[in-house]
Amino acid sequence: MKRLLLTRPFPDATIEAVRPHFDVTISDDGPLSVEAAASALQEYDAIMCTLGDGFTDMAFATPDLRCKMLANFGVGYNHIDVRAAKAAGVTVSNTPGAVTDATADIALTLMLMAARRAGEGERLVRAGQWTGWEPTQLLGMHLTGKRIGIVGMGRIGQAIARRAHFGFDMKVIYYNRSVKDVDFPARQVEELSGVMSQSDVVVVAVPGGGENVHLIDADALAELSDGAIFINIARGDVVDEASLVAALKSGRISAGLDVYENEPTVPSELLGLDNVVLLPHLGTAALEVREAMGQLAVDNLIAWDQGDSPPNVV
Repeated sequence: MKRLLLTRPFPDATIEAVRPHFDVTISDDGPLSVEAAASALQEYDAIMCTLGDGFTDMAFATPDLRCKMLANFGVGYNHIDVRAAKAAGVTVSNTPGAVTDATADIALTLMLMAARRAGEGERLVRAGQWTGWEPTQLLGMHLTGKRIGIVGMGRIGQAIARRAHFGFDMKVIYYNRSVKDVDFPARQVEELSGVMSQSDVVVVAVPGGGENVHLIDADALAELSDGAIFINIARGDVVDEASLVAALKSGRISAGLDVYENEPTVPSELLGLDNVVLLPHLGTAALEVREAMGQLAVDNLIAWDQGDSPPNVV
């Protein structure tokens, strides 16, 4: 049997599915550092990894690596230098599809929480400071009929837009490299600035890493209109976090975040702001979804082990 490292304690169903096919070792030490990732690449035939594991170009620097397969648990893989992996002869796969609906649901959760100031309201109640209903208490934005701008109209972006249109009668515009054929009214905007300036709510749903690092910078945030809501369910490095903090401090916009630039570190300035909703990367945090992700990762591993091309090579 080939040796397989699981870099985290993945769901029980995932572990049970993979054990008959591999000699499995499970790491319980948290995300792999670059040094630990490099060591694992020399020690194991295959690795199931996930967000936070340090598979940078330095991890692949040693020649003649034992590992030939990285099965990523998740659709995003900006923690893996795919170019360096390919050069080292390592196949990389991911788990698209399984995460789409769950991530879209979290986007809508953040939209509603930010628009209706739900986080502030819950903190008020928990602190014992709520004194009863008042006509002007915690007035927020009514989402129905507003315009939503989607940055990145892939599977997740379309699922968010579909929910916004059919659920809240929102008008959809989007910024994407290609035109998308969708089953609801949506208008493509050629420039990012157009989406930022024309939307009541902007949701970022592009892959992390590469040319998308700091795609949302100070200039992009400055295009948001007063009172706009900014939502990020993509990857933290897509947003210049320091510029977002400054924009939120101005009180001009509000936000909902499920991801951060240097996870799990969250800037202390964000923690003290009422006009931002902060979630701990819950995008796919539903048992059925995580089990489905695990099965896709296992399918990729088994196909590779049998000499076939994994179904989800990146």
